[in-house]
Amino acid sequence: MHSTDTSPAPLHGERADLLASLAHARFFLRHTSRGLTTEQAALQPTASTLSIGGLIKHVSAVEQGWARFIHGGAEAMTQGQKPFSEWTVEDFAEREREFQLQPGETLEGVLAAYEEVASEVDGLVRSEPSLDTAYELPKAPWNTDVAWSIRRALLHIVAETAQHAGHADIIRESIDGAQSMA
Repeated sequence: MHSTDTSPAPLHGERADLLASLAHARFFLRHTSRGLTTEQAALQPTASTLSIGGLIKHVSAVEQGWARFIHGGAEAMTQGQKPFSEWTVEDFAEREREFQLQPGETLEGVLAAYEEVASEVDGLVRSEPSLDTAYELPKAPWNTDVAWSIRRALLHIVAETAQHAGHADIIRESIDGAQSMA
């Protein structure tokens, strides 16, 4: 008799903890956008240029980059990009646009893209043969280590998502007083 259940087998231990930590951080980031319009999600009500929609878009790009890293290291992560040491002022300005909703982008669109990337990363947590596999990091001013394991990359995604969920919470409170924990 064949089962038609295609849901993944339950995980225990470290991988279950990683998935739970990712889900928790992602929930609070997404939760800050509840009930907002695209226009509200694009607002920059603090001294920074950050917006809720831009933060979701950025975290999605971060997860996508680290998913490429998990698939094949720094080369896969930076494929098609010039080395950071060669970046111009325009390149850094383009990277800053990753933190903002651009014309034609919607809150619904960035949330859907984020969901897709999150699902891919969750699949990697479940399927990678070893979280100990390590790759050299791309050369960048913010990378002070030489190499990271897949585990470390996943922990970085959790930390970055949680940090930006806090930023989004401050922005949301500035927009309409809503609080993520209330």
